[in-house]
Amino acid sequence: MNWLIFAFLSAITAALVAIFAKMGLKGIDSTLATTIRSIIMAVFLTLVSFFLKKFQGFSLKSFDSKDWLLIVLAGIAGALSWLFYFLALKTGLATKVVVIDRLSLVFVIILAAFFLGEHLGWRTVIGALFMVIGAIIITLK
Repeated sequence: MNWLIFAFLSAITAALVAIFAKMGLKGIDSTLATTIRSIIMAVFLTLVSFFLKKFQGFSLKSFDSKDWLLIVLAGIAGALSWLFYFLALKTGLATKVVVIDRLSLVFVIILAAFFLGEHLGWRTVIGALFMVIGAIIITLK
């Protein structure tokens, strides 16, 4: 059940990212803002990892080449996601940008079925369709 608490905390902090970013993007380039945000995240996460002693016993050989490739690809995908997200936030309404961005849930459902072999039950499919319909309704003028 811890996953559920962490998932809600993730959702709440992601909402704060949208609000703080939208407020902070008024006078700054979105790519520069994303870069600065990433540096702050890297420093913060490094400090947290040191505090939690996550680097104990770590070496570059702790991961095999496949692990490194997937982590690098995840990093690039995350960076591209944030670049596009901040570009959208700069000019769009936060509520509409976030709704479209959260369609990533639908993409995760589809990609998890293909790449991870996760089961697509009828409830999942119906829920994903409702997400798409909800996003369309919210973003219509």
